[in-house]
Amino acid sequence: MHVPDGFLDAPTSAATGAFAAVCVGTALVRARKELDDKTAPMAGLVAAFVFAVQMLNFPVGVGTSGHLMGGALAAVLVGPWTAVLCMSVVFLVQCLFFADGGITALGTNITLMGLTTVAVGYLVFKLMQAVLPKRLSLVPLQAGVGAFVSVPVAAFLFVALYAVGGATHLDLDKLATAMVGVHVLIGIGEGVITFLAVSAILAVRPDLVYGARPVLERRELEIRTTASETEAAA
Repeated sequence: MHVPDGFLDAPTSAATGAFAAVCVGTALVRARKELDDKTAPMAGLVAAFVFAVQMLNFPVGVGTSGHLMGGALAAVLVGPWTAVLCMSVVFLVQCLFFADGGITALGTNITLMGLTTVAVGYLVFKLMQAVLPKRLSLVPLQAGVGAFVSVPVAAFLFVALYAVGGATHLDLDKLATAMVGVHVLIGIGEGVITFLAVSAILAVRPDLVYGARPVLERRELEIRTTASETEAAA
């Protein structure tokens, strides 16, 4: 889904660039509350993993391609604000050293594949956590569903941006069908990969999964309460 230079007009690119800059700046401040001795090392590993999976590209249309995003996975593993920073670094490196996405479109790519996938994926994840039972076994499923939903939403947002400021001659209906249709399939793959990745980490070190912390804290509280009741009864 990397958007190249010249695909959107200057005002649209400038607007998405300004929006991305504000969000990344906010993330720099807010991520301090998420980063600790466990999250900080994970952030580097998450950025490296996202960079690797994004090298798998699927052609979609003229000047565009689709690939695994990783925003929802990053948000669940290290927190949404830290995930925004991880994703932004990935896109910056890809833009400067691999010519994957244009410099003038960097803000657009961060907005679409970083901010949107992180925000939508984590929101769906938290909504499912609020509705479903607080079980550790459900965390991978919740993360996978969040990842699946985030991908076609990002594709739809790209179509909306193109409708506002598209600088090439592409049929909007065909573009929408290609982008959203293909990214639904990519979303299924991303959901499965996210599910497997979160499951693997939870099986070994559940304390490293940021999104699992509320569930772990609840379990610890229940254990402590039960122990207190036992002592009181004795």
